[in-house]
Amino acid sequence: MNALSSSSSSSLSLVLDLFVYVFLAVITILPLYFLNILWVKPQILRKKLERQGIRGPKPSFPYGNVGEMQRIQSAAISSMKASRSIINGDFVGDDYTCLLFPYFEQWRKQYGSIYTYSTGNKQHLYINDPELVKEMNQSITLGLGKPSYITKRLSPLLGNGILRSNGHFWVHQRKIIAPEFFMDKVKGMVGLMLESAEPLLRKWQACIEAQGELRAEIRVDDDLRAVSADVISRACFGSSYTKGKEIFSKLRTLQKNISSKGMLFGLPTFGQRKDVKGLEKEIDSLIWEAVCERKCQETSLMKKDLLQMILEEAMDHFASKDESRHFIVDNCKNIYFAGHESTSVAASWCLMLLALHPKWQTSIRDEMSQACPNGSLDVESLPKLKSVTMVIQEAMRLFPPAAFVSREALERTQIGHVDVPKGVCIWSLIPTLHRDPDIWGPDAHTFRPERFVNGVTKACKAPQAYVPFGVGARSCLGRNFAMAQLKVIISLITSKFSYSLSPNYQHSPAYRMVVQPGHGVNIIIQKFQK
Repeated sequence: MNALSSSSSSSLSLVLDLFVYVFLAVITILPLYFLNILWVKPQILRKKLERQGIRGPKPSFPYGNVGEMQRIQSAAISSMKASRSIINGDFVGDDYTCLLFPYFEQWRKQYGSIYTYSTGNKQHLYINDPELVKEMNQSITLGLGKPSYITKRLSPLLGNGILRSNGHFWVHQRKIIAPEFFMDKVKGMVGLMLESAEPLLRKWQACIEAQGELRAEIRVDDDLRAVSADVISRACFGSSYTKGKEIFSKLRTLQKNISSKGMLFGLPTFGQRKDVKGLEKEIDSLIWEAVCERKCQETSLMKKDLLQMILEEAMDHFASKDESRHFIVDNCKNIYFAGHESTSVAASWCLMLLALHPKWQTSIRDEMSQACPNGSLDVESLPKLKSVTMVIQEAMRLFPPAAFVSREALERTQIGHVDVPKGVCIWSLIPTLHRDPDIWGPDAHTFRPERFVNGVTKACKAPQAYVPFGVGARSCLGRNFAMAQLKVIISLITSKFSYSLSPNYQHSPAYRMVVQPGHGVNIIIQKFQK
C-alpha cells in the first residue's frame, strides 16, 4: 500500500515538475516570439531599406510610428479649424492631404519622396517619385499584391473577390471580369447609362417646380449614387437599382462601419464587430437571393452579362457548393461596391467644380449642341465631347476618389533602383502626385481643365504621375466604364440645368475608403434656357 502511495506521489510530482517546466518555457519563449514579430523582423526590413539610403522617422516599441502619426494628425486638425474661403473660384489652401494625411506630408518634406516608416509590426515604404511610380506602372509581377493586413479588415465588404485577392486566384478572376469592361462592351452600355440618368433629371426638374420658383437647392450625392448604382445593376447584373437598393444601402453602411484611418495603421480595432458580421451575413444573403432568382430564369432568356459569366465560371471550376457560392457572392460584392461608389463620388466633385466655374458649363453645352444636333446624346456623339472629358480629368486630378496606391511585396521585388524586401508595404499618395508643382506647374492647386487639351501625355512634365485609376496590372478594370458613365451624367445634367455652388456647401474632403465631400455637395440649380 505504501509502495502504491509512494508511486502515486512520484507520478504527481513528475506531472507538477513537467507543468512547471512547460509554464517556464512558455513565459520565456512567448515574449521572445512576440518581440521577434513586433520588433526584430520590422527592424531587419528597416535596416535593408536604410542600407539603400532610404531614411524615415525613428520607430518606437511596440507601435512603431503610430504615436507620432496620431500627434501630427491632432496638431493638423487644431491648426486648420479655420474655414476655407473661396476666392476667384478656388479653395484657398485646399491641399487637403495636409489635413487628412499630415504625417505623410510632414515626412515627405523632411525625408523626400521616398522614405520608410512603421506601424506596429508592419514596415512601410512611401514612394512618390514619378520615375518609381512609372516602374510600378510597368510592373506585371504577381509579387506586388494588396496589403494583407488591410484586406483582412475589408473582408466583410469584399470577401475574397478581385479587389482583395492576390496571386493566381486574382489572375483567374481578372480573366473573367476584365473583358466585360473592354471599350467595345462599354459602348453597348451607353444606352443603359442614358436610361438610368433620366429619373434624376426628372426628379431635379420636379424639385424646381415644387418650390414654385425658377431654381432649387439640391444635395447631389445620394442622387448620383443612385444613378451609378442603377447603371452597374443593369449593365452587369440585369436588374434595376430598385431591386438592388437594399444591397447598396447595406454595403454603404458596412463601408462606414469598417472605414477608418486606423486601418492604415494596421492596428487591431475593437467594437462594432457584431454589427459588421451581421451586415456581412445580410448582404451575402441578399446577393445570393438575387443569384438564385437569376438561376431560375430560362437559359434562353438570360443575358450574357457579367453575372452570367461569373455563374458559368463558378459551375465550371468549383466542385464544392460552398466554394462556388463564395466565389459568386464575393465578386458580386466587389463589383457592386467598386462599380458605383468611386464613380458617384467623382461625379459629385465634378459638379462642385463646375458649379464654381460656369464658363466650363457653357463650354460643355456648346459642344453638346454641335455633337448632338438632334438634342440626343448617344454612343456616337460621346467621343466628341472634349470639354467634359477635360473637366473629368481635371476633377480626378484634384480630387481622385482613390487616395492611395497600396501594395505589399509578397516576395523580394525590384522597383527601379530600390530593392524591396518581402513583407514591406508600399504606399503612394495619389493627391500628392496630382498636386506637385514640380510636375504640374505653379497652378497645380488650380482647376484648369485646359491643361488636358492635348491629352494626359502633354498635361504635365511626368504623365506617369497621373494615376486616378491606380497603377500597373491592378489598376481599375472599370476605367472605361467609369469614364463613359461620368461623361453621360455630367453632360446630361449640364445640358438641362445651369448651377452654382450653394452657400450651404461646406468644403471638407473626408477619407472613408475613398476621398469624398465630407458634408456632401449642395448646388443651386435652374432649368437651362437656350
